[in-house]
Amino acid sequence: MIRVVFMGSADLSATMLERLAREPGVQVVGCVTQPDKPAGRGKRLIPCACKAFVDAVGIPCLTPERVNTPESLAQIAAWLPDAIVVVAYGQFLSRRLLDIPTLGCINIHLSLLPRHRGASPIHAALLHGDPVTGATAMLMDEGMDSGPILDQVTTPIRDDDTLETLHDRLADLGAELLVRVLPLWAYFKLRAVPQDPAQVTMAYKIRKSDGLLHWEDPTALSLRKIRAYTPWPSCFTYMPQGTREAGRMLKVLAAAAEPATVEQERLEPGVILSVGKAGVVVRTGDGALRLLRVQPEGGKPMDVAAWLCGRTLSPGERFHTPPAPAAKPIVAFSRD
Repeated sequence: MIRVVFMGSADLSATMLERLAREPGVQVVGCVTQPDKPAGRGKRLIPCACKAFVDAVGIPCLTPERVNTPESLAQIAAWLPDAIVVVAYGQFLSRRLLDIPTLGCINIHLSLLPRHRGASPIHAALLHGDPVTGATAMLMDEGMDSGPILDQVTTPIRDDDTLETLHDRLADLGAELLVRVLPLWAYFKLRAVPQDPAQVTMAYKIRKSDGLLHWEDPTALSLRKIRAYTPWPSCFTYMPQGTREAGRMLKVLAAAAEPATVEQERLEPGVILSVGKAGVVVRTGDGALRLLRVQPEGGKPMDVAAWLCGRTLSPGERFHTPPAPAAKPIVAFSRD
């Protein structure tokens, strides 16, 4: 029986925890997750999905503000883990913590390391137009996703994939990878392979402001942003000046590429080219974008045809894009 302490806090962590807890030959002896967070108007404390699961099945749970304190380390060590499994936990682990389990700390990272180390690997794969992504099982060290690789699994990125669909698929693939790798590593049937430092790219932490659409960007880049940022943080623009909703935020949830005519190419990015039930066509840096599904400020997601009911939006008006100096540029990393 392999004794495991699980550390995680995101929804995908709970997917992998539940799969691990059902695995024959594995005993989850403890869980470490983030403290309950206030939610809703009443600011009632709500546990994350991992804590809700272990509370329901009777697995001991630790929720420290800082996991590397002597008290937290003592409790984790008292569970006598053979391995610690870490999935989207959200805190760095000290060397003292990494050294507790005899089999080390195994992390499931949702990218094909060393590509897209960091906080937002799924966003990054979509943003950069990667044709393939996957999940990596690695031994943790004190660096950022820099430990040696135990195994990987791949999946193609489909043209209609968004952050939500790719997240859910990778969570399932990562769970299957975890339960396959753990016994192989425990019984000396895997070799840890160091990452190639020449192939490293980083996935920075996504902020809400990163979702701002810059209409001067190429159409393909804007489409990748929309897919990568749906459902969070969502891509957005601002309603044209002179309209009833001037300056109000409009989220763009789905769109398609459109060619621009020679006459339309003379217009400024952000200018509305046509309005109809099939969508609102907007000039971009090298063509046009047809908005298909949107969410007005304070409203619900809806198709453009429903959104246009009761609204007057005309060709020639221009979506407003205020300066966003805090937004980080998107760098097209090499796939070589």
